[in-house]
Amino acid sequence: RGEKEEEVERVLVSEHSWRPCPTARRRVRGCLQWMKRQLFRVGEDWYFLFILGVLMATISFTMDIIVTRLHLAHTWLYREIGDIGVLKYLSWTLYPMALAAFSTGFSQSITPHSGGSGIPELKTILMGVVLEDYLAIQNFGAKVVGLTCTLTCGSTVFLGKVGPYVHLSAMAAAYLGKMRTTVMREYEVGGCHHPKILNTPHPPWVAICPPCVSICSPYQPWVPQCHPLCTLLINPIHPRCLWVPPVCPYVHPHMPSSLCLPCSKPVYTVLVVLLLASITFPPGLGQFMASRLTMKEHLISLFDNRTWGLLAPNASGVAKPGGLWQEWDHPSATIYGTLTFFLLMKVTMASPISGWAPPTWCPHGVTLSVLQFWMLILATTLPMPAGYFMPIFIYGAAIGRLVGEVVALLFPQGLHSEGPPRPIIPAGYALAGAAAFAGSVTHAVSTALLVCEATGHMGHILPTVLAVLVANAISQKNQPSFYDAGIIVKKLPYLPPIRSRHIASYRVAVEEFMERRVVTLAKGDGFQEVLVALDASADAEYPVVESTGSPTLVGTVSRSQLVTFLQSHEHPQAPQGEKLATVGTLGDDCTIEPIMLQFSPWTSLHQAYHLFQLLKLQRVFVTHSGELVGAVSRAEVRGEKGGKKG
Repeated sequence: RGEKEEEVERVLVSEHSWRPCPTARRRVRGCLQWMKRQLFRVGEDWYFLFILGVLMATISFTMDIIVTRLHLAHTWLYREIGDIGVLKYLSWTLYPMALAAFSTGFSQSITPHSGGSGIPELKTILMGVVLEDYLAIQNFGAKVVGLTCTLTCGSTVFLGKVGPYVHLSAMAAAYLGKMRTTVMREYEVGGCHHPKILNTPHPPWVAICPPCVSICSPYQPWVPQCHPLCTLLINPIHPRCLWVPPVCPYVHPHMPSSLCLPCSKPVYTVLVVLLLASITFPPGLGQFMASRLTMKEHLISLFDNRTWGLLAPNASGVAKPGGLWQEWDHPSATIYGTLTFFLLMKVTMASPISGWAPPTWCPHGVTLSVLQFWMLILATTLPMPAGYFMPIFIYGAAIGRLVGEVVALLFPQGLHSEGPPRPIIPAGYALAGAAAFAGSVTHAVSTALLVCEATGHMGHILPTVLAVLVANAISQKNQPSFYDAGIIVKKLPYLPPIRSRHIASYRVAVEEFMERRVVTLAKGDGFQEVLVALDASADAEYPVVESTGSPTLVGTVSRSQLVTFLQSHEHPQAPQGEKLATVGTLGDDCTIEPIMLQFSPWTSLHQAYHLFQLLKLQRVFVTHSGELVGAVSRAEVRGEKGGKKG
């Protein structure tokens, strides 16, 4: 006993000898704890959001600098070549071709989810669906590099960055959320912390639709109608959907996708960029489209307060510093001709291709029956990171500018009302056109505030808001939004807004479209009943009733627990051998979770829709006097099954 006490004393002395200054250490530890309490008094989320803002601003600023430097290098190369037409054409086309091919190859080699804007996937995630691959940190690096190369292509490809920046912010927010759980030593329950921080970086047009909506008919909750434009405009992941026989002979209809797609993506990107660069070549058709301007310069020129129709007769023909409008003034076409040609090339409608049938490998039944925004469609089929909001915004500004210039031409003295005549300002029409066009495509009203705050033209806010409201009313009546159409085309889980305003739609009850055949389990069920239930349905959770004769709903049990129950019990008819466990019942060996929300058969469709949206529900059980009578999932709310058709 004396030797043991001696040994313990030596150990204590040894430990104290490796930790000197215990008093100073205690004071430092106390100071750190006090600082932590003071700093996190306002909530630790604010600091992570601050880090998120600084991080994304730094990345955006760095990307803008790199894109500007690379674009200046391209401009210098094109200018220094001289007047040799072949060399100028090669310098104009090869530069964006190389960048686009690298963007596609690099991003797609890391992850196939880096293509496109990522907004449809983010809207799906905000609805409560888990899509972890879209928020992976590998996707972040691939999207940053790929987007930088895409933006450097300039007006040749004519794609933006708003959507990918939102996706990048969401990925950074998800990663910071995981860091927060590590630093604060808190653990997420069911991943519930991600939607909370993901809601921060999203712009207004990604928000969930407001609850003041209705349905299409009193018997059908919703019928998805996707405009043919959406099938091409929202599907950049599948570039082979654009059927181009003369330039893509290597794609055989019966060739396996796994053999064709990896090598075809960069090749397809090169071919499409070559076509777009050839069209926008400045000495060719590009001289009628102001193709030498960047997207930022397009906006600056279209929002110019001066009237181009008055400046054109006095122009000397020599470009002056700051005279971006002169890119739109062609001697033989005038500003009206260039704006019209720009819109006809960017915003046009082609006739259907006669005798054409989509190839067997083309997914989602994509057709080319109607081609609107044909150059934008061609660009959005490229499988590389890109945004589509800014091109649409510029197209709307061009439409408004053209209308403003025509009105200024028709009324050179201005519009007369009470008081002195008021001059026509085409920039105001450009503001209203940009906001209305972008708002109609995205089904957002916030574009009116966006253009007024970005440009400082607060005097035009009333006509801009009016134009946006009218455009939204027309577009929402006819088809889904740009991003909702992407969700439909990609077959992601989607709960569309209810559209009808008819009073009869409010009389549609849950009992009219609920699923009545629900696989249930009783508390006294054993091995055989659980096995039959698992074979009959692939649901994630199963309702548990009191008994077979009394269908009173008592809770739910997860599928994983049922599988564990089967693994730990032996089949009643199994041969005598190694006994796994004593045969028990479901109520004794499984944890039955209580149900927090139930629907009544008389719950209206509108109430069910709002609850699914606000609480991000996937499935709700319907009870009558406590007895289970059915279930409602997102599929029933969408009208895909179980509901009345009409």
